[in-house]
Amino acid sequence: MVFRALAGVSGMMLALLLAGGASAATVDGTKVRDTLTAGDTELFLNGAGTRSKFFIKLYVAALYLPEKSTDASAILAAEEPQAIALHVTSGRINSDNMTEATLEGLDKSTDGNMAPIQDEVDALLAVFADEISEGDVFDLVYVPDEGVQVIKNGELGRTIGDRQFKEALFGIWLSDDPVQGSLKADMLGK
Repeated sequence: MVFRALAGVSGMMLALLLAGGASAATVDGTKVRDTLTAGDTELFLNGAGTRSKFFIKLYVAALYLPEKSTDASAILAAEEPQAIALHVTSGRINSDNMTEATLEGLDKSTDGNMAPIQDEVDALLAVFADEISEGDVFDLVYVPDEGVQVIKNGELGRTIGDRQFKEALFGIWLSDDPVQGSLKADMLGK
């Protein structure tokens, strides 16, 4: 009887483990969530890919939307909950080069005019000033009428800006001049 009870418990635990593993997508060995919450809205994984530079895999980026979309312009312009999760996969990423890469990306996504969002950019860079290590996860969660929540490893750092800032920030990956074309395609599920 004890054996049957243990076998039943073991079977339930195995089923739970398999169900949990099946619900997460894996990109280059990094598990990304299938869903993410923005305010009261459940967002679904739209697509994910790896940011590489000089053959070094730096991070996995995942895009979350209320409904799947391959239209980057519509995603950027939308006044709806959205999120991008960044899973740091390289020890080469630190606060300094994250700041530098973010500034370069924002410069490109704003066509060189960051002035209208400079206060928001400064607030974002203040969050990136803390130590960044391999394994860190940044969730950039846009909630309309609140702003972009910058969450590091599950802890809310700051809520920044409005839709204009979200459009510039998400434009790093989704604009007409993204940080990496293949990553944009992956995030759009293409």
